[in-house]
Amino acid sequence: MKKIVTTALAGAMALGASFAQAADDVTLQLKWVTQAQFAGYYVAQDKGFYEEEDLNVTIKPGGPDIAPAQVIAGGGADVVLDWMPSALASREKGLDLVNIAQPYKSSGMMLTCRKDAGVSSPDDFPGKTLGVWFFGNEYPFLSWMSKLGLKTDGSDGGVTVLKQGFNVDPLLQKQAACVSTMTYNEYWQVIDAGLTPEELVVFKYEDQGVATLEDGMYVLGENLKDEAFKDKMVRFVRASMKGWKYAEENPDEAAMIVLDNDATGAQTEKHQKRMMSEVAKLTAGSNGALDEADYRRTVDSLLTAGSDPVITKEPEGAYTLEITDAALK
Repeated sequence: MKKIVTTALAGAMALGASFAQAADDVTLQLKWVTQAQFAGYYVAQDKGFYEEEDLNVTIKPGGPDIAPAQVIAGGGADVVLDWMPSALASREKGLDLVNIAQPYKSSGMMLTCRKDAGVSSPDDFPGKTLGVWFFGNEYPFLSWMSKLGLKTDGSDGGVTVLKQGFNVDPLLQKQAACVSTMTYNEYWQVIDAGLTPEELVVFKYEDQGVATLEDGMYVLGENLKDEAFKDKMVRFVRASMKGWKYAEENPDEAAMIVLDNDATGAQTEKHQKRMMSEVAKLTAGSNGALDEADYRRTVDSLLTAGSDPVITKEPEGAYTLEITDAALK
């Protein structure tokens, strides 16, 4: 009898296993290297939120030579993180990128300037050298300069653009009056290098009325025609936002989870904890759904950027609320 029961149990377990489905694979391409800027995704992975949604998520760090749009176009990722100006510029060039979720509510982008370079307001920009990131990060800057009526070719009355590496050396070495910084990262590199807040003046893009959306989740539009892919994205967004809210509420723990995933060992605990506390201010107020007013502000800023706008026509189909509507209900 015992043998019969045992055999029956084994058969039932085997039958159950045959109906069990393997977790769905999702590959996420980050915009930059492993750091607290992307804490929500690492937290979702560490805390098992992806696993709870039957997802097997691979998180691919970015870097100076990695363009998310190129990665997804080449089939190297299912989802990429990108800034909306870059995504819309790629879209206008023919890549069907669609925003499916927007964890970042506010922009962290700033221009940080030395007071001893003679900069106290945007009126002082003409004739100055300004450090600018490229690889898609230049679009908000170019939009702002256009709005100010300043040429960026170094001609009289305009500004000289220094193609800035992903550091703040041009400011420290007085090669530029201002450099691009983020509230959660490079600004603190300037401070750690010895300059004091009193020696600096910062211009937040939010305060200048030219802030654009950053670090949204983008997929290829053609993939959204696949119901299985859409279902996978609903689960991915739901788990990711759970990770982001956990990170906001537990910033120090989130920073340590990021450090655990930094294979390079380049990050420090102090910097990541400080970064996470600043990032939490930017994701606060977002449940992951794209605010259409924020989208409109971004598009208007890019379309009205003077003689050299970032995009030249109104985008169509550049975002969908279908994924977040299903994920957040």
